[in-house]
Amino acid sequence: MAAAQVVNTPLPALPEGWSAEKDYKVLSALSSATQRNVEPVGPHFLAHARRKRHNRTFSEDDRIQAQKTVKKVDEDEDDEISEPEDPMMLQRDAKDWKGQDHYAVLGLSKYRYKATVEQIKRAHRKKVLRHHPDKKAAAGQSDENDSFFKCIQKATEILLDPIKRRQFDSCDEAANVEPPTKKQLEKGNFFKLWSPVFKSEGRFSNKQPVPVIGNENSTEEEVEEFYNFWYNFDSWRSFEYEDEDVPDDNENRDQKRHVERKNANSRRKKKTEDTARLRKLVDDALAGDERIKKFRQAKRAGKDKKRLEKEAEAKRLLEEKEKAKQEEERKKKEAEEAAKAEREQNKKTKEAAKNAAKKNKRVLRNSVKDVNYFAEGGDASAAQVDGVLTDVDTIMAKISPEELAALAAKLGSAGTDAAAVKAAYTDEVKRLVGEGKLKEGEIKTLN
Repeated sequence: MAAAQVVNTPLPALPEGWSAEKDYKVLSALSSATQRNVEPVGPHFLAHARRKRHNRTFSEDDRIQAQKTVKKVDEDEDDEISEPEDPMMLQRDAKDWKGQDHYAVLGLSKYRYKATVEQIKRAHRKKVLRHHPDKKAAAGQSDENDSFFKCIQKATEILLDPIKRRQFDSCDEAANVEPPTKKQLEKGNFFKLWSPVFKSEGRFSNKQPVPVIGNENSTEEEVEEFYNFWYNFDSWRSFEYEDEDVPDDNENRDQKRHVERKNANSRRKKKTEDTARLRKLVDDALAGDERIKKFRQAKRAGKDKKRLEKEAEAKRLLEEKEKAKQEEERKKKEAEEAAKAEREQNKKTKEAAKNAAKKNKRVLRNSVKDVNYFAEGGDASAAQVDGVLTDVDTIMAKISPEELAALAAKLGSAGTDAAAVKAAYTDEVKRLVGEGKLKEGEIKTLN
């Protein structure tokens, strides 16, 4: 502490020529005296009064006040740090600090990895006020074993050091939440039972925030994101806290290297086992997640729908192809039948025309026969018959069926009138000669 410095400050000098007799002025009169009661106050007076009242010595009063202070601290922090102390924990050996639950030692079991630095400091203060050897002595406790106090100090040291606390949290099995059993899942809500499990495991994730499990209304993308996160979980757990202590003896380097290799192998093994444990946990959750079944059913229904639509389309195309084939066959058959009918009709027409031509030819032959081959008086001679029939055949060979029919009609009208018959033939011969179908003189008897 710096020494006090004395500063000499002289009083200001009076004005020159000043005197009390001539320069003193009365500004106001003094008030009359007032009588007041003065009472002693303050913490020291209260402590003095308390000792006098209870007839205590200084040490007795300090001990009782220490007890009251501890009780007051307990009452003030009862809402946050109020765990009962386990008698077995109070008897712990301070040397076995790796086996102790540091959160339980400070009364922070219900907070654990979620406990804040402020809570840890307050818990430490409370425990120190209760278990410090000096406080115990002031409270009249003669127990000289300060092992639990050392446990408190060690727990505070580890939990206030971020690296050491992270190592301890990496192995803190008391913070784990056991996965629900099949019986619990049959009766309880799937999401409420699994949510605290994944929340507990999420404290080891290097990637934050950790996706939540959601509920029955979660989308397929959200569910896939959740399980993909856990199947590719990036954990910071190192299990260093459970390492075997490495000897500090510099002379035994081989032993030191042996312990370091042993610790490294142990960490890798525990890391592998923890990864397998977490993978099984995620597999169990995935197997019981009804949302996955719902999404699969929806996909299957979609695939079935597409398959049915594809099959229906193929069936429709096949039916259309078959229908087109049948239509083509029907048209082909109809065309064949029409062609056949046309051929038959043509055949019939030709037959009819042929028959008509035969009939008409008979009419022409009979027409000359009925007029006795144009012989006058008596029967016609063979030469005359042959000449007339030859001319008739020549005319029939030069005319069409229609012209044959027309000539037959004229001859039918002429009947047995030789002159009319002869005139019909003569007109026909002239027509044929005029059309160039017959030559002059080619017809001998019918011109």
